[in-house]
Amino acid sequence: MSESRIGIIGGTGLYSLEGLEITHREVMHTPFGEPSGPLTHGVLNGRDIVFLARHGYSHTIPPHRVNYRANIWALKNIGVHRVIAVAAVGGITGEMRPRRIVIPDQIIDYTWARAHTFFEEDLSHVTHVDFTEPYCRELRETLVRVARDIGLDICDRGTYAAMQGPRLESTAEIDRLERDGCDIVGMTGMPETALARELGLCYASCAVVANWAAGRGEGEITMEEVNANIAASLSEVRHLLGAVLKVV
Repeated sequence: MSESRIGIIGGTGLYSLEGLEITHREVMHTPFGEPSGPLTHGVLNGRDIVFLARHGYSHTIPPHRVNYRANIWALKNIGVHRVIAVAAVGGITGEMRPRRIVIPDQIIDYTWARAHTFFEEDLSHVTHVDFTEPYCRELRETLVRVARDIGLDICDRGTYAAMQGPRLESTAEIDRLERDGCDIVGMTGMPETALARELGLCYASCAVVANWAAGRGEGEITMEEVNANIAASLSEVRHLLGAVLKVV
């Protein structure tokens, strides 16, 4: 991969990057409103990166209220070409156990009433983007290769079900998602993934399994369980991100 500015979007639990030498923070105003917070510019492992916490730096923005268009537009506007998006998910199928890292290769959108495209106002023509492979193959393969090189137990593919939230799913909904072929479930994958494609960004997801999805574990899902699993996994996520930045 040729060197270019990297954007990292932090999901639940990832509100900062350990070791990041912050150079400045930039408040952005976009044609689509305000992003989730200021863009944090810095240097990590010798690479210029831009970090943005998807839910805000104090985790105050629920998934259905994230301004995905503003976030993606802001990153593109300052010269980011590649985006690694970290997200917490629930595990549906047997391989997707809590605390495992998954690099999904497919996604199904079950969200509704979200601003999901840049191409809807003042158009000179109708625009369709190919979404056969939702994630950037090159960046996905790099994440997988580097994760294996540093000894992480990852799952190198999977289908992400993007749900509306902010509530968690019922057992019947998870049963339906599994019948549809989904392996993990989250609330922020769409429209973020598609918007990145619309703007030509090389975008890949690094998903952390925070809990078994409804009906796949024992008892109710608690936020204590979710937060504990995320906290236990973030050191591996940070290790992976740092290693990837050395080779992209």
